[in-house]
Amino acid sequence: MATPSDGARTVTARAQRADARRSVEAILGAAVACLARDPEASVVEVAAAAGVGRVTLYSHFKTRADLVDAALVRTVERADQILDGTDTTGDPVEALTRLVASSWQIVDQFRNILLAATRELPAERIRSVHDRILRRIQTLIERGQRTGALRTDLPKRWMLTTVFSLIHAAAEDAAAGRVKVDQASGLITATLVAAFTPPGAMVPAVASGGQRL
Repeated sequence: MATPSDGARTVTARAQRADARRSVEAILGAAVACLARDPEASVVEVAAAAGVGRVTLYSHFKTRADLVDAALVRTVERADQILDGTDTTGDPVEALTRLVASSWQIVDQFRNILLAATRELPAERIRSVHDRILRRIQTLIERGQRTGALRTDLPKRWMLTTVFSLIHAAAEDAAAGRVKVDQASGLITATLVAAFTPPGAMVPAVASGGQRL
């Protein structure tokens, strides 16, 4: 039989869990904002932006790498929600172009978070966080192969790796000033369309909006 003290302890535990959830949300929001501005943002800076102490931050995220990982996961989750609004119907090449363009806009906005992740996390972890977004691209590649719009002589996994690697390489080049941000999407698209067109077929010209020219 529960006693009054049991009830009080339950209420206290619930309040502590609610406080912990609020702290985690504040820390994650601050981490995303701070890392988006500066990939070298410190734990101290994130804690100050979140309005918590370092002890509180470290009680939820044991290392800076853990914090960067959580910020990357949060960013990719938001990106996946944004990509829900991208039209991936119709011609597979045009759909892939639109998806790449939308993906690049997100990568450009949060490339500093990706840069921070690249410095802190294993490449395998970064890719695994992108699984849901990569599945979108894989679906388009498979559809394009079925319709003959995309080549079938390369493994789907390799084609997916090509998309992932090219977008991330563009982010690094844009951050370093080697590629103009407003040109990156077109460069990515032109490279992928040329690489994925079936051997012997004419490479289609695709406008920046995703329509064939």
